[in-house]
Amino acid sequence: MSKTSIQFGKVINQCRDLFSKKLQDYGAAWRVLRPSSITDQIYIKVNRIRTLQMTDKKMIDESEEDEFIAIVNYSIIGLIQLEKGLSNDFNENNEEILNLYDKYSTEAQALMERKNHDYGEAWRDMRISSITDLIYQKVLRTKQIEDNQGKTIVSEGLDANYFDMLNYAVFCLIKFSETNFEPKTI
Repeated sequence: MSKTSIQFGKVINQCRDLFSKKLQDYGAAWRVLRPSSITDQIYIKVNRIRTLQMTDKKMIDESEEDEFIAIVNYSIIGLIQLEKGLSNDFNENNEEILNLYDKYSTEAQALMERKNHDYGEAWRDMRISSITDLIYQKVLRTKQIEDNQGKTIVSEGLDANYFDMLNYAVFCLIKFSETNFEPKTI
């Protein structure tokens, strides 16, 4: 297993741990959200990261790393919602939800490994701010596809964008961990 795959697994375990704890606290309350609401949550998170990166002033005690963890988890929530559809009842089986989390994080890792092979891990030479901009671009694309009722002419669909946002956020968390700063869990 490559170094990146091991790092990916560690980051996903950290994100899943927080997701699991919130699932215990709140249940799957997010099941009532429409996909556009999930996309807007990711937009809020990435927009805050960009603001912090450009202003260097923080007035809320949540780090960039916390926001990247949220992007990973909201991206997986988006993928789950695309599969299951929204629900007016959020009394879901937690084990089933965690199995879906694992399914999509495994698919994301497999996609990352294929792309890393073809792109030669170019992300390692990128700045976190540049990867943040790519997430921002992907969320804006996702919003446009949603505004077009999910129809595209030549572009990838919503799921591909959620997978890319997830993987880019993991890359940022890996980069933070390599600078000897472990993202905290909230």
